[in-house]
Amino acid sequence: MADPDTPATSQGPVTISSSSAERAPIVYFDGASCFGHHNGAIQIELAANLLMPVGAAVRVDVVQTAHLRCSVAAALALREALDKALAMYQQGRQQPTEEIPAVKN
Repeated sequence: MADPDTPATSQGPVTISSSSAERAPIVYFDGASCFGHHNGAIQIELAANLLMPVGAAVRVDVVQTAHLRCSVAAALALREALDKALAMYQQGRQQPTEEIPAVKN
């Protein structure tokens, strides 16, 4: 994640307004329940699982958390960002972890 106090060395053609960052919603989802396209817009429905107690058991309800709509160009940019984030995740998992000694002398 970029440090907000350090200016980027190469600014791209788009500058994100700093006043919008703290107002943007956080969207959590467990999966995409369905997808399609209409009039050139990509449509993806995001959904999350809710655990609902039913007596001594648990029922899983699936609820929509967001209706994602974007252009094809934006969908390609999102896919690229997801691919890069997943690659970062995999790289972090492959790095050996250092064992912490139980007692230091």
